[in-house]
Amino acid sequence: MTRPLIAVPARFAATTSALRYAAEVNARALIEAVWRAGGEPATIHPADPAVTDVSARLARFDGVLLPGGGDLAPHRYGAADTHDSVYDVDDLQDVFDLEVARRTLDLGIPLLAVCRGLQVVNVALGGTLEQDMGGPEREHRHVVHPVAVERGTLLERATGAQKVEASCYHHQRVERLGSGLTVAARAADGTVEGLELPDAEGWFTAVQWHPEDTAAEDSVQQALFDALVRAAGGGS
Repeated sequence: MTRPLIAVPARFAATTSALRYAAEVNARALIEAVWRAGGEPATIHPADPAVTDVSARLARFDGVLLPGGGDLAPHRYGAADTHDSVYDVDDLQDVFDLEVARRTLDLGIPLLAVCRGLQVVNVALGGTLEQDMGGPEREHRHVVHPVAVERGTLLERATGAQKVEASCYHHQRVERLGSGLTVAARAADGTVEGLELPDAEGWFTAVQWHPEDTAAEDSVQQALFDALVRAAGGGS
């Protein structure tokens, strides 16, 4: 049986000793989670949307996974200043990921967005981000914490749960929601941990945490990847 083809935009890595050059990479845990779900993960090159047709590139895929990564440049969501904590900004990564988010939603291709991916979708739809959540006592880095999932959401349907243990690594969060987006999950401190677009043409959910961190041992987290691949294969 042919595996649904899942596009995963690459992340730039400045150093990769085994390859001797800088590289375009994706986290092995993320790729393995897609494979376990029955998908065929395919890393795609972030090329300038001004000279390449992103819609045409995406049309050959059955699903898209927008992964985590560094911060978006604050000017992408209208901020005049940049907080000192903002890191790993890359202009090409930003313009490519934002275009992937817009075109995937326009085409109705099933989409799962993770961590930075959630923030990309929010900004692509006109939302804003809080550049820094306030330091070690408030940021969600290297922590596993409970997240409350809203009833009736695709996220609840995918995980089968109204409360999940989420592995987080982020110092930013959604400030203003993008057009049409609704909150699908929150942490106890009110941080938006899940977003959905009720009027989306295709299957779409986004989580602020990293489900791939624990998916190999936690069936609830693996279920997110299962749901993406199922939707990519024509299921619901």
